[in-house]
Amino acid sequence: MRIMLTALAFSALSFSANAQVVVYGSGLGRQCYEAAETSRMTARAAIGVCTNALTEGTMTRQDRVSTLVNRGILYMRDGEFETAMADYNHALELDPDNAEAFLNMGAAYIYQQDYAPAIEVLNRAIELEANHLWAAYYNRGIAHEQTGDLTSGYWDFVRSQELNPDSPLPARQIERFTVEERPVEPDA
Repeated sequence: MRIMLTALAFSALSFSANAQVVVYGSGLGRQCYEAAETSRMTARAAIGVCTNALTEGTMTRQDRVSTLVNRGILYMRDGEFETAMADYNHALELDPDNAEAFLNMGAAYIYQQDYAPAIEVLNRAIELEANHLWAAYYNRGIAHEQTGDLTSGYWDFVRSQELNPDSPLPARQIERFTVEERPVEPDA
């Protein structure tokens, strides 16, 4: 039997997931993380906090990487995708195996409807076991679906749901699919 999938004609784009990176300690880097996580201030004000942290604060290399990723998230929320990508790329220059930078880069590609590179960087986030692995699978599911690969999209949403059963996002996506088993036709 072969499984055939079809999806309802809804766009999954409005539910792209991103993940903030924790900055330990105190100071502007921590404030940047909190701003990215909580959205208590406008994106523009939070970007200012992150920029101050990067230019004025003394921080470890890892906190600098995390602050760049968090500022990239804020730029992305503000619709400044090229600037967000520059922050993610700078973070990856400092830490080439930073899974969260790859995860958020994938989200930025999705927002820009550039799905092939989104899949590529999300594959890397999954390979590196991003802290929010469910979000990497979820976003890759969106990208797969948008490229017409419904089967891969469906299974990515299922994996996302397994990893984070409390999130309503994957469940909403899975509900849109109809799964039918069909006999495999022999090759002619």
